Amino acid sequence: MKTTHRLRLSLRPGAGRQHHAGPLAYVLLAIATLASLFPLYWTMVAASSDNTRVSQTPPPFLPGPHLFENLGKAWQDAALGKAMTNSLIVAGVIALSTVLFATLAGFAFAKLRFRGRNILLMLVIGTMMVPPQLGVVPLFMMMSELGWGQRLPSVIFPTLVSAVGVFFMRQYLAEALPDELVEAGRVDGAHSLRIFWSIVLPVARPAMAVLFMITFVHAWNDFFWPFIALDMTNPTVPVALTQLSAGYVRDQSLIMAGALLGTLPLLAMFVVFGRQIVGGIMQGAVKG
Repeated sequence: MKTTHRLRLSLRPGAGRQHHAGPLAYVLLAIATLASLFPLYWTMVAASSDNTRVSQTPPPFLPGPHLFENLGKAWQDAALGKAMTNSLIVAGVIALSTVLFATLAGFAFAKLRFRGRNILLMLVIGTMMVPPQLGVVPLFMMMSELGWGQRLPSVIFPTLVSAVGVFFMRQYLAEALPDELVEAGRVDGAHSLRIFWSIVLPVARPAMAVLFMITFVHAWNDFFWPFIALDMTNPTVPVALTQLSAGYVRDQSLIMAGALLGTLPLLAMFVVFGRQIVGGIMQGAVKG
């Protein structure tokens, strides 16, 4: 029956033909691309000008001659070398642990049968409704009791896994992972961890890549908890950038230069791994 239905679809006019976008689609895509790149372009323009020029009306729309001068000053004043190292450690560990634990939990909630599964899933989803600001005081006290005050583990440990990541991987595996594959592994005598390693991970790879990128960017840009848990002697990039706005008169061009430096690692990651991530998403969409 399925073969006959597929044969009918293949015999339809235009079946299998590659469709091309029209001129309007390219125009809309170009407009969306320019609108997305404009904040980055404006940051570069402001970083290459001086504070007087940035504060003028109308503001400048062409890059100025002070880009490298402002970048060097922002790098030195905010100690961005150590801050970027700390941010790479924090964001990398958080992203890797979130992907691992969220995939494990998502597989358990999606395909394993155990008592209280739905209740536990509801509790995980319920934590998404609690504002993180409510747990700042007890979390700070806990980190102090563990001796992690002003240290990177105080930022890494509370965010090793996220409820959003668990829910995301659960929804993906519930649709993309057939029950027959799990049952076939059981028949072959494989235990749950073996099934997870040999069957679940290859299927979940596209979603894991997306979750890793989203988590890494969020951890890199996180300011609220690192600002409370760390000090200026051991900061992440967002915390270090606050030093550029200190003083009675804020140098907007210097702040923009620091923001540009803090954005460059994320841009480099998208340039290097963007094709693999998009390819993984498309692969998962075709399989789904």
